[in-house]
Amino acid sequence: MRRSMTVLLAVAATAALSTGCGSGDGDGDLTDDWPALPAAAAFTPAAGVCQAGDATDVVTLAAYQPIDCAEPHRVETVHVGAFPARPAPPANDSADLRGAFADCDARASGYVGDDWRAGRLRLSVAVPSAVGWSSGSRWYRCDLAEVNSVEAAAVVVTRTGSLRDALKGPSPLRLGCQQTRGGRGGGVQTLVPVDCATRHDAEFVGVWRAPEGAYPTRQADWVPLYTGCRSVLSRYVGVPDDDELRFRSGVVVRPPGAGRWRAGDRGVRCYLWLSHRTVTGSLKGAGPAGLPVRTR
Repeated sequence: MRRSMTVLLAVAATAALSTGCGSGDGDGDLTDDWPALPAAAAFTPAAGVCQAGDATDVVTLAAYQPIDCAEPHRVETVHVGAFPARPAPPANDSADLRGAFADCDARASGYVGDDWRAGRLRLSVAVPSAVGWSSGSRWYRCDLAEVNSVEAAAVVVTRTGSLRDALKGPSPLRLGCQQTRGGRGGGVQTLVPVDCATRHDAEFVGVWRAPEGAYPTRQADWVPLYTGCRSVLSRYVGVPDDDELRFRSGVVVRPPGAGRWRAGDRGVRCYLWLSHRTVTGSLKGAGPAGLPVRTR
């Protein structure tokens, strides 16, 4: 009986080997019986999420820390786009990076509901690391961050909640009335946000888009920026854009920094400046009566 049971087990084992485990093809070659592994996919970050870390120009997989925007964060990714095929990451002043910034510029404004420069916001573009690029990553990431000011030396604010539609209506992020602080020569050194109900001498009026060209460094280079912002001012207040406009109000221009300019940022923040008086309330739509020609 024991010998019969041993024979039966041996036969069963032989049958199992001959049929395999349901994946063999019976050709005796076990190396071709395993399904092929899926192709490795290059890392691509997600959009519509926030980041635990600070904004950066280069994102590595190890430093990628997406979190829910309900959690405290400093950066929000509003869009992820793709570069055309190229052997290496684009340089800061390359056409590809300027194209990426232009896309991020439009996407960010659509995301918040107005030109993002109308608020205390900063836009940055991040690209893959060299290692990521060699592994096939070709994305660029559009990141927005809240800042405590749009003046020089601004710092990023830790916030909770998404920036989606943040500028669609009234918002504490939106730029408005300002009080100037003077510098040498009687010009404006800094702009300090204030409640429009308090007396003030300046107000954000909008953004002027500068054409392609070199960053302004000489006095003559600044003339188009002042001319452009005066036109923005005239539309905001509702006064003629003529030779008398300079006698109604001064203008303060705030272009992006030279590095951002080279990367494609051409948005110039424009402010009206009442160097001779102060007002209460906004001058938006005030017309000639609210911004009269100064006679002395």
